[in-house]
Amino acid sequence: MKAKYTIFIISIGFFIATACEKLLPVSPEKNTVLDGTIEELTTAETTQFLRGDAAFTKVFTTSTGLGPLFVSNSCISCHAGDGKGHPSTSLIRFGQTDETGNKFLLMGGPQLQHRAITGFNPENIPSGASQATFIAPSNTGLGFLEAVSDADILALSDPDDKDNDGISGVPNWIELANFLTPKPNAITKNGKYIGRFGRKAGAYNLFNQTVNAYNQDMGIVSAYSPNDTYSREALDPEISNAEIADVVHYLQTLKAPIQRIVESTEVKAGKELFVKNQCGACHTPSMKTANSTIQGLNNKTFAAYTDLLMHDMGKDLDDNYTEGSAKTFEWRTTPLWGLGLAKDSQGGKVHLMHDGRAKSIEEAILLHGGEALKSRQKYVALSSKEKQELITFLESL
Repeated sequence: MKAKYTIFIISIGFFIATACEKLLPVSPEKNTVLDGTIEELTTAETTQFLRGDAAFTKVFTTSTGLGPLFVSNSCISCHAGDGKGHPSTSLIRFGQTDETGNKFLLMGGPQLQHRAITGFNPENIPSGASQATFIAPSNTGLGFLEAVSDADILALSDPDDKDNDGISGVPNWIELANFLTPKPNAITKNGKYIGRFGRKAGAYNLFNQTVNAYNQDMGIVSAYSPNDTYSREALDPEISNAEIADVVHYLQTLKAPIQRIVESTEVKAGKELFVKNQCGACHTPSMKTANSTIQGLNNKTFAAYTDLLMHDMGKDLDDNYTEGSAKTFEWRTTPLWGLGLAKDSQGGKVHLMHDGRAKSIEEAILLHGGEALKSRQKYVALSSKEKQELITFLESL
């Protein structure tokens, strides 16, 4: 009797386990999502990653510091699934047209806060100020980009085009905010340092980017950026230094996008065309991190397809706005990794280039001018089959 009862219990357990297995969703393949950690994290690093993840999805209200002027009320609202943003959540930066700096900082610059809590009026762009619209970039793999040495970035620079390939990428030299400390072995020029984050590479590191986002995107003041975007007065911190550190760590340790269908004949042919058409002159296929205290970022080779440099992109992409030492027609090379997953965070359709104006990969290619003009012309000259191979390769990233 006891044996029959035991068999019955085991059978019921097996039935429940099987039923639950059928009801539970199947975990997506790692190369189909952007979320997830880099490898080799310690238990403490993973714990901090989870804290940062929670902070990144936190929705602010007036009682927790939102505003009074803001662009959005959470980090995740502009970076859905850690991917590229949508034009509906874009932001506007304004006021600087050359290397002499922003003349509109006392009039709301450099970022427009176009929303306001009850009882306040949102900002308007001051008369005479230039402006540019930016959509949020993808968050994944940022720790790798941060860990590349200044020396390696400068090695890719060719301001005088000494190799006569028509490509002359240059760093964006920026002044550091007073809360920032230069990284070990940082290279300086006339007291300025190499920016590497943002469409104009106007942010020095992920700490810089995070502090600015809290203050300028959500109106959240911190010990690092205490001035309220409305009153310009210094206020008590509305977010702790520890929470900011958690978000920075989260961004540093998000995994890099994983390429898909690598062994496809079409993808391999497309990669060959990518190199042949000189696309890799700016979208550098391979980079390496320097020494890092995070083992998963320590001396790692990765394929982001960027050189982190500024390039002349031609008059059609000149918005008459800039940051740091960059010219108005210069833009930081956008990393291409994760491109094939962009539509997943952008409502099912891609919105590419700095402001989302390109509605397809081909349209983005055809908007390339300046230093990229020859590559664009080579793309136009390809056969239909070759164009599809190149785009298939880009979609695999």
